[in-house]
Amino acid sequence: MKKNKITVFLSAFFILLAAVFSYLYYNASKQMKKSDLVVMTEPGDGIRSFSFLNQEGETVTNEDIKDKVAVVEFFFTTCKGICPKMNENMTKVYQAFRSDDDVVILSHTVDPKRDTVAALKAYSLRFDADPKRWMFLTGDKKEIYDQARLSYKVSAGDTTALDIESDFIHTNVFVLVDKYGRLRVRLDEEGNPDPYDGTNEKSVAQLIKDIHQLKLEE
Repeated sequence: MKKNKITVFLSAFFILLAAVFSYLYYNASKQMKKSDLVVMTEPGDGIRSFSFLNQEGETVTNEDIKDKVAVVEFFFTTCKGICPKMNENMTKVYQAFRSDDDVVILSHTVDPKRDTVAALKAYSLRFDADPKRWMFLTGDKKEIYDQARLSYKVSAGDTTALDIESDFIHTNVFVLVDKYGRLRVRLDEEGNPDPYDGTNEKSVAQLIKDIHQLKLEE
């Protein structure tokens, strides 16, 4: 009799355990589906060809990010507003993937007139940035701004009517690019794109998780 009670108890226990695991798996699957990274660029609309100089004076082109996951930002070295916080947070991304050949960071200056190669080199030393992993880029202003708007879909208000000398982009957005050159982003609860906020530690932590996810994609 006692043996039968133990058998019934164990059977009920394992049934309950199976139910709990099924429930957890269902919720995890729902969450995974809900949090998938969506592709934000049209088929064939990858990153445009570019050619900029990094902090070492070396030419960097789109070939240098081919088959790599890239994190992109736009800043300027003399910024006293959002840029210091952005690059403090970008350091977290850099440290997480510092030894990873498949991840690069592209930090474009939006003030190339002042941000020369020498200025970017001095700025990069604050973060002990490896120029092969974290590239601070300068070049022709129009080319940088075209790259921001046309490749990375970054802008700060409607300034397209301004001449290039008075044009200015200043944004807190970090852009995530997968190894196929496509922009990737999460959706908010309403199904709208939820850009990575470079000034927000929680958003940057999510970015780091999403980079790991992209690295596992086939």
